[in-house]
Amino acid sequence: MNEPMSIPYRGYELLCHARAVDGGRFIPSLVVSKQVWPTRPREIDVPRGDHQSSQTAIDAAHAAGVEWVQNYG
Repeated sequence: MNEPMSIPYRGYELLCHARAVDGGRFIPSLVVSKQVWPTRPREIDVPRGDHQSSQTAIDAAHAAGVEWVQNYG
């Protein structure tokens, strides 16, 4: 799965993505932006972890996004 997944959460858009790396592993990435102007997209650091599928990497990015919105949004 190379397509980013866009998930709305509490007035924010969480753009979760999984990037394939060596050894069949995946790295999660996350961009958070407001759904209203000014959107100000921000790339949020997600721990690499040991993800053996793209879905688990996307789930990790989603969890990090939810945590970021709850603490900083």
